[in-house]
Amino acid sequence: MTFEFHAIPAAVLAEVRSKPAQPWTAGGGEPLRCCLRNAVAGEELILFNYEPPLPWDSPYREKGAVFAHPADCDGPAATDRYPSDWLGKPQVLRAYDRRGWIHPSTTVHDGQDPQGVIAKQLADPDVAWVHSRNIAYGCYMFTVTRAAGR
Repeated sequence: MTFEFHAIPAAVLAEVRSKPAQPWTAGGGEPLRCCLRNAVAGEELILFNYEPPLPWDSPYREKGAVFAHPADCDGPAATDRYPSDWLGKPQVLRAYDRRGWIHPSTTVHDGQDPQGVIAKQLADPDVAWVHSRNIAYGCYMFTVTRAAGR
């Protein structure tokens, strides 16, 4: 099974960047949701509130603070594998069904073999997508889906 790893959509980023946002100078290590990597110390960032997409009537909709570049960037280096800067970091892999309800396969993983955990989650036909979330802050990191046509 192959996956697609999704950063915050370009259209959402364009809208956020067109309005005033909280500027931030990176100390280094801030997770960038526009390009799915850690910031380098000194990079200029913005901090804003983001609500990852779920069906409108889902009781599990959440908003949280995320970092991104204040201008267009190249986006993720790859969308077919787990972001390399985040390998080895414990995360919550929150699975959702098509209604947008949290699925029982949601798990906290230790950062080792996250693609294996995701493969098990997405092998269940009741799982529509998976959100990776930071353990300490609970903030959204990225979305994983089955690759198109799978």
